[in-house]
Amino acid sequence: MRWLTPFQAVAAGVVAARLARGRDRPAPLVPGVSAPPPEPVSVVVPARDEEPRIEGCLRPLLADPEVSEVIIVDDESRDGTARLAARLGARVVHGTPPPDGWVGKQWALQQGVRAAEGPIVVLLDADTRPKPGLCAELVALLDDFDLVSAGPRFVCDGVAEQALHASLLAGLVYRFGPIGVDTGRSRRLLVNGQCMAFRKAPMLEADGFARARGHFADDVALGRLLAGDGWRVAFRDAGALLEVDMHESVADVWREWGRTISLREVTGNGAMAADLAVVWLTLALPVLRLAAGRPTPLDLVLLVQRLLVSAALRGSYARPGVGLAISPLSDVPAAVRLTWSVLRPARTWRARTYGRPMTASRG
Repeated sequence: MRWLTPFQAVAAGVVAARLARGRDRPAPLVPGVSAPPPEPVSVVVPARDEEPRIEGCLRPLLADPEVSEVIIVDDESRDGTARLAARLGARVVHGTPPPDGWVGKQWALQQGVRAAEGPIVVLLDADTRPKPGLCAELVALLDDFDLVSAGPRFVCDGVAEQALHASLLAGLVYRFGPIGVDTGRSRRLLVNGQCMAFRKAPMLEADGFARARGHFADDVALGRLLAGDGWRVAFRDAGALLEVDMHESVADVWREWGRTISLREVTGNGAMAADLAVVWLTLALPVLRLAAGRPTPLDLVLLVQRLLVSAALRGSYARPGVGLAISPLSDVPAAVRLTWSVLRPARTWRARTYGRPMTASRG
């Protein structure tokens, strides 16, 4: 594998340049900086079979004086999601089956945003745990931006789950740079669909959810489409204001996050090949060579860099622990999962199977 070293050096330079941009990233969001929202805020939460997790999302929102209404779009749940949400005090919109060409989440969001009464809408996933002040800080950013997205702190319940999750997260950082870094290219833009905010009227006018209707990576598809239209898009670290418990086990991380981790359907072939090369050459290859007892000096530099990235990711986890520390050991499996996601992109989620997206963003 020595013949790969020249290519590895090029990939290492690309990654170093991306990581260096992190010095200029905006400060994380913290509570108490901004005044209460000047206009009513509607929070929309799409939910399909979320009865075990929905309460942790709804209770803090319903107690937040800066939130005017909380809407749950019940996406044909087969459990008691709608009943629990109504009992807690949320407004329940009973979603209809998605039309042909729509993925369920985008259709649920379309219905929820149209039903919202407030001129400002915050979208949250059902597995998020918002804290007081989140909505105020998101809304304040809408003075300067048209679409705001925020990254949370992740809750991982086991060592193996955190290790694989952190490895996949490191791969995203190597591919796109640290959270909030503006690359100046809409085709490389990232947003997080677990938490977004915007003004209702412009979003409906842009018909954003309909344009991203066929994508599993709906958040990135939406952000890139709107950025291409000239929307000002911000992605901020909101770990102090938002936690999310996405998965129940390491197998769940492999299966569920692995479905969309490649962003294959919103990424062109050239960029996808470059992303795979970066991950294999700078994350997986140094571990493989070290395991074989034949690391090069560049491998050792990359391994040190990887440990530094793990240290920097501590703030991305609610309870950083051993899993984060040993996450480089998961870099080879993470590279395999990324490659599998590229070659065999999943189109099934919670008993629904979808066809290929009707349109695709290229980058």
